[in-house]
Amino acid sequence: MAYDVLLLLHVLGVVLLMGNVTVTSVWKLYADATRDPRIIAFGQRLVTITDWFFTFWGILLLIIGGYGAAWVAGLDPLREDWLVWSQAMFAVAGAIWLFALVPIQIRQARLARRFADGGPIPPEFWRLAYWWIGLGLVATVPLVAATWLMLRKGW
Repeated sequence: MAYDVLLLLHVLGVVLLMGNVTVTSVWKLYADATRDPRIIAFGQRLVTITDWFFTFWGILLLIIGGYGAAWVAGLDPLREDWLVWSQAMFAVAGAIWLFALVPIQIRQARLARRFADGGPIPPEFWRLAYWWIGLGLVATVPLVAATWLMLRKGW
């Protein structure tokens, strides 16, 4: 029973994390495509809010559920190849998010506050937007790889 609850928390964490990564990128692209400063500023604000809420809680549930389920199942997360590789992929994605994407989001949010009332969008915002999408796609690859490793082991 404990294993099932922990596994559910782990899967819920994956859903929150991967869902937010995917959906946030799509609607940010659509908001940016309008070229309307008010819509873009609102979209950027929501990127920050949803990223901290869904990404943070997704990561927390993923870690608690994953390590808890491994412990209950008697698995050593540092000895099982599929767990080691999954953790490595998760760490790579996390490093990209923490050291590249979050600083970009913070800078974009500050810029967006300046044009939220309809002012001109500075070129720096667009440069950062391209980096955010590009690095976001790069960071998604190891998340998908970790998810594949987890699902593959379950088959």
